[in-house]
Amino acid sequence: MSKLLSFLILITLFSACKNADKTDVSSDTSLLIEEAVIEKHLAILSSDEFEGRKPVSKGEELTVNYLKEQLEKSGIAPGNGNSYFQDVPLLEIDGTMSESMIIQTPKKKMNLKQRKDFVIHTQRKQKEIALEDSELVFCGYGIVDEANGWNDYAGLDMKGKTAVVLVNDPGYGSENPDFFKGNTMTYFGRWTYKYEEADRQGADGLILIHETSSAGYPWYVVESSWTGGQQGLDQGPKAKDCGIKGWITLNVAKELFEASGLDLAKQIRAARVKGFAPVPMQSTVSASLTNTFKAENSKNVIGLIKGSEKPDEYVVYTAHWDHLGKAEDLKGDNIYNGALDNASGTATVLAIADAFAKAKEKPKRSTVFLFVTAEEQGLLGSEYYSDNPIYPLAKTVCNLNMDGVNPAGKMKDLTIIGKGHSTMDEIAEEEAKKQGRYVMNESEPEKGFFFRSDQFNFAKKGVPVLYAEGNYEHWDKGVDYVTKFKETYTAERYHQPSDEYDPEVWNMNGMIQDGQLFLNIGWRMTNSNEWPEWYPSSEFKRE
Repeated sequence: MSKLLSFLILITLFSACKNADKTDVSSDTSLLIEEAVIEKHLAILSSDEFEGRKPVSKGEELTVNYLKEQLEKSGIAPGNGNSYFQDVPLLEIDGTMSESMIIQTPKKKMNLKQRKDFVIHTQRKQKEIALEDSELVFCGYGIVDEANGWNDYAGLDMKGKTAVVLVNDPGYGSENPDFFKGNTMTYFGRWTYKYEEADRQGADGLILIHETSSAGYPWYVVESSWTGGQQGLDQGPKAKDCGIKGWITLNVAKELFEASGLDLAKQIRAARVKGFAPVPMQSTVSASLTNTFKAENSKNVIGLIKGSEKPDEYVVYTAHWDHLGKAEDLKGDNIYNGALDNASGTATVLAIADAFAKAKEKPKRSTVFLFVTAEEQGLLGSEYYSDNPIYPLAKTVCNLNMDGVNPAGKMKDLTIIGKGHSTMDEIAEEEAKKQGRYVMNESEPEKGFFFRSDQFNFAKKGVPVLYAEGNYEHWDKGVDYVTKFKETYTAERYHQPSDEYDPEVWNMNGMIQDGQLFLNIGWRMTNSNEWPEWYPSSEFKRE
């Protein structure tokens, strides 16, 4: 499909709902989201001038100063003493991959091409690093869960070895919701967990087998996300650190297993059974990286409205301000504007902050507006804040996170990502009903969206969270319309330069609807004595 044809399809989809009748989405509060405020911020933050908002760049400088200025204009106080900024120490590693990854199998030598067949990187501060005839071992899903007697590395010393593992977790495709939560991805299914476990095991390398439906995104997202400079928190050397981490395509994996005398489908079935034993592949891998690195500082931006009666209790709004920046080697449009991801969320939280600031009476609890950096590099800004909180997490009532706010128009549903963890679900449902909406779980829980945005770092620390949006049934156009809309966006715009804002084709009604909902929930929580609780079935709880 040509880019022109794809764009015309999107024009048609967006335009169809651009003209939908606007409806009253106000609640019993006197505070209202203003469309003009959202639209202004959205247009500016996603403009070419901001160069894709990559951390530690001209784009960051423009972005964080803009956020500071807007908070000041709204009369919102600095959130870190006298400063609107929290420094986030990053280490950027820019690795040049070897042109080839060489895999020697019992049957043949495989010569894989970078980006087309494989992508590798390192989180180690080391100028040159390589896998040299490292022994390949199939380690199932790369999971160790001692509480449930699951160990995909059982009996192995991973020194000198590279683990080959599957994305997602064994419950994916299962009919049993009690087996790794069935189709709902657990944290064991996220690549971040698999990286952490490979570190703990002391492996030389980790290779993830990419499969689009299991991962939740196509190969080009892996390619664009893991090439070029990679930023991580600068926390010094780890006791153990898997040197090279990366991905191979599913087609390469099929060829590798066949050439190693193994049946991939059979091995996947075996890996989904408790008691799976890792399988030596009788093959070796060689690949290398040449790295440059530098320590850098990025910034979280924080504003505070101090509570009038309970100033030491906090409701925290979050949105990540960053995106992918510019691709210098890409011809034509090379700016990853990130209009939906996440200028939309940043603009909406700014609009909520403005509405709070205009309230005739100040909220009883304190309200924090936290715009975090480096989400695209692995939720780094929120991780740093949650490890170094300015406001005690034990006194943080809840976190309300906005990431990718609906541009497709008004919705009948409120889809809660990660539904079933806390009573924040019930609070959201009560407020959604006031808008004439119903609440549902995410339609693709197997893709692990709950672990892919910043509220997850608050949840890991025991703070109840809400990450939700209209995402399933359009108010006028129905379910099929939304399904097509999301599929087209993921295929054509997600993490691409084409994620741009166009006022002629974007429909703001959905953003206003969700922004108003989050405003209403936040206002309710800042003016009540409610403390959301974790459900017993959730793996998260307050310490």
